[in-house]
Amino acid sequence: MSAHVFVVDPDLFTQQLLTQNLNSAGHAVACCADAESALVLLDEQLPDLIVLEWDLDGQSGEALVRRLRARARTRDLPVIMLSARAAEHDKIMALESGADDYLTKPCSPRELLARMGAVLRRRAPLPAEDTIQLAGLRLDPATQRLTAGARRIPLGPVEFRLLNFLMHHPERVHTRSQLLDQVWGRHAVLDERTVDTHVGRLRSALQASGHQRHIETVRGTGYRFVAWNVQARLGWPTAA
Repeated sequence: MSAHVFVVDPDLFTQQLLTQNLNSAGHAVACCADAESALVLLDEQLPDLIVLEWDLDGQSGEALVRRLRARARTRDLPVIMLSARAAEHDKIMALESGADDYLTKPCSPRELLARMGAVLRRRAPLPAEDTIQLAGLRLDPATQRLTAGARRIPLGPVEFRLLNFLMHHPERVHTRSQLLDQVWGRHAVLDERTVDTHVGRLRSALQASGHQRHIETVRGTGYRFVAWNVQARLGWPTAA
């Protein structure tokens, strides 16, 4: 998976080397040299992952991790410490402060990329993988197909993930913030109105089979998938 990575390291050669290797692997990279510059970058844009040196000018990398974990916006931001400090107590302190992983310099690019992939997979929202059938809809995550009887219903990737989550948690009301976390990921920086836009697209796609009514708006809260037969309950004609 490609990612947007912040490298926080005072050594210019390390910045250049990491940028070259991460770019070659398809990642976008931004670099800075100290904790305060990193916080400025984080206020402007939240990355997918930070690669962080312990020994920074001013505030240490370990202290920066603690600050990030104390903030709601960056609490779940993945952090890998990449430092020349190799003592066991340093590694333990970094992990206890909230770092997701710790590597010592020098580190091979392949190992860093593998560790990054593992951390990103752990932090990513977990899609439900089981095929589910509710209210005349059959959703198969393995094939990315949604059908209503013999009718294939095409969905965009975000709408498919959204419906997948809602169908696997029927009747439960989910706030827009919860849907952003579960469908887009906890580190996604998006306006909650993004959810409304994709719910509208999902309903439009489901309209052909009459299933748009199963995506219910709960005023002042969010959305839910109602699994009972909406048409029969409300006296509406059943779609063919």
